[in-house]
Amino acid sequence: MELRVHGVAGAGAGQVLGCPDVRQVAGDRRAGFYRPRAQSGHTTGAGGTVLEAYQWSDLPSGTAARTLSLVFLLPFMLSNVTFWMRPAGRGLQSGVTVLCQLLALTLTLVYALTAAGIALDLLAWKCMGSSRCLAGRGWLSWLAGRPVGLRLALLALVPFAAVALVWFLGARQARSYGAFRLPPANPQGDHLTALDRWDVSPRAKRLRAIHVAAAFVTLDVVLLAARAAAGTSVTVAVLSALTGTLLATCVVLLCVPGLLEPAPTASTTDRVPLVLRAVAGGLTVATLGSVAVEPVRWPRSDGLPRYDDIVAIVFVTQTALLVALAVLVLWRPAGRDHRPALLRGLGAAVVAAVAAGLAGALSGELVYRAASLLSKRTFWLRSGDLAVPVAAYRWALLAFFLTTIAAVAAFAVIILSARADRRRTAAAIVAQDYPAPPPEATPQLQRVEKAVTQASFTEQLGSLAIAYACLTVIGLAASVLALVGLEPAPLAQGLLGVPSDVQSVVMAIGSYLILAVVIGLLVGGLFASRTAGFRRYVGVLWDLGTFWPRAAHPFAPPCYTDRAVPELTDRICQLARRYDGVVLSGHSQGSIILAATVLRLRPEVRRRVALLTHASPLKRLCAQLYPAYLGEPVLHEIGDRIGWRWLNLWSNTDPIGGWIFSRHRPGDPPARPPPAALVDRRLRDPEDVLAPPGDGAPPPIKGHTSYESDDRYAAAVRELADRLRADWEQRGPQNCAELH
Repeated sequence: MELRVHGVAGAGAGQVLGCPDVRQVAGDRRAGFYRPRAQSGHTTGAGGTVLEAYQWSDLPSGTAARTLSLVFLLPFMLSNVTFWMRPAGRGLQSGVTVLCQLLALTLTLVYALTAAGIALDLLAWKCMGSSRCLAGRGWLSWLAGRPVGLRLALLALVPFAAVALVWFLGARQARSYGAFRLPPANPQGDHLTALDRWDVSPRAKRLRAIHVAAAFVTLDVVLLAARAAAGTSVTVAVLSALTGTLLATCVVLLCVPGLLEPAPTASTTDRVPLVLRAVAGGLTVATLGSVAVEPVRWPRSDGLPRYDDIVAIVFVTQTALLVALAVLVLWRPAGRDHRPALLRGLGAAVVAAVAAGLAGALSGELVYRAASLLSKRTFWLRSGDLAVPVAAYRWALLAFFLTTIAAVAAFAVIILSARADRRRTAAAIVAQDYPAPPPEATPQLQRVEKAVTQASFTEQLGSLAIAYACLTVIGLAASVLALVGLEPAPLAQGLLGVPSDVQSVVMAIGSYLILAVVIGLLVGGLFASRTAGFRRYVGVLWDLGTFWPRAAHPFAPPCYTDRAVPELTDRICQLARRYDGVVLSGHSQGSIILAATVLRLRPEVRRRVALLTHASPLKRLCAQLYPAYLGEPVLHEIGDRIGWRWLNLWSNTDPIGGWIFSRHRPGDPPARPPPAALVDRRLRDPEDVLAPPGDGAPPPIKGHTSYESDDRYAAAVRELADRLRADWEQRGPQNCAELH
């Protein structure tokens, strides 16, 4: 049996099998196993193998609604991925885990503060206090004459509903794959076998309860801070003390190592977060009642009292956590194994910075856009407008604009500085693969050299990502200026002589840049759910991000691995009983799914399995981005478990896939000793630079496309199938006894 698993946003089962006439033999409409129909005449592959394909592309982005939800949950998804990007080594596990969880919590606070800023600061406080803002808005006028406390309490239901929405979606999505479970694997430490125990585990419930409680507490903090500005009372003091205690409890629960790890559902650690969430909900109700009922004289101010300070404190906290995370992942105890890592080991810190920066930019854009609508402005807001966002959001928009400009400049510098070296390397590879080519092959040789040069740019992305993350952290640190009362416009005018209108235009441009990003993601998400071409490019981000379970942020999109790995494992066990061997073929992301699956197979099944990976990012990207879970020790363990019946096909024109154990490029050191050195097979791409007889064009450059139609792929399948048959014949009747 040859079981093929496609890559990110992959093609249909018919294209994977090379036969348009296919039938589904297992699974459902979202994911399943397909075979060519008997009448198609294409039921067998190389070496007489029976063909079957697993199609999973609709799991992460099957419908428009699901894909659009991923767009809005992108910061949560990125912050969740940071948990899995920590460096290898148990000494760093607890510290990085705590910091990643705390950073994820701050994104939930930003989410709640954004909803509160629109509903409470802009609508209830600024707009309803101005007849000019209410002009022509009958849907707001009915509440304008009410007491301030009542307005705040009623409109606080908007952020309350926003929190309840993500709470509902998180709990609902967690039940999606509950039926696809495997027996416990008892993983020790860092291991891919840990993937199937997260999303529907007690730990996920506890994490979700903590974030919901923290979001409700954030709403309470905003209301109580504004209420305290009107004068203190016993009720306000008691509610404030309870709010501070609850927020501190949420932080402590995330900071205590192992407290959220899987445990019996009836344990105390399972009940505490649930009780905390219930208490936080009750406290929010009490706060709303106190603000609405207590008669006080509210102060006059340009914005909701102390809301600006709260937003700035959250942004400053994010900055401090990001700096601490970067310092921690760079620190290595003496004698620790120093493995090479993309982003120089800063993967967790870099992605966390991008997530925090994106969350701040999106929040600033939402508040700025709402303020523009209330002020009836079409382009930019002026300092005298009624609904100008708080200073922290204005700094966020300004920082996003400057960060984008600086990132584009850094991108150009990095490309130009490394371009000559990449071209020289590409020329050496082409000269080795096509010695003494005829003159008519020159145009194709130039195209191949260009493809190799472009493919090697992947190694430069690490420097670009680090530069962008550093700029993002600097932008978040600008919130300190908001905390001390410094505004962007007066500061720019006093230090640089920039007129305030220029600063307003720059902030507006930053807002429109963020809006363009959001619209691009929305359009891409819509087309990705319907169009294969868009899905191949836009869907890559979703497929890679949703591979990892929700271990840091409970509102991230659900993990499709919770279904794919158990479903594949069960299917492989069934096939191993019916056939004398199963060749597992994984393209791109499919190879990562198969790596996690191989580690879950029972020993008697693994002896009947061989692995063929092609265009695989296992080493080039994943082992370096996720060194603790997909590092070199895990790759060697995969090879050991299947008796090194493993072949990996790769080419120099592939910008994503690559070698796993031995690269065999010009000037490379000698290959590792067997058996790891026998895994990688570098393919010359294209096979030739001249058109074959009877054809008017030379063979195409495959790049990152799948290799199923390549003769060299068929040869690899035959080799693995022969090894499985030889092993079956050698073991004889013992195989049946083991499998049954």
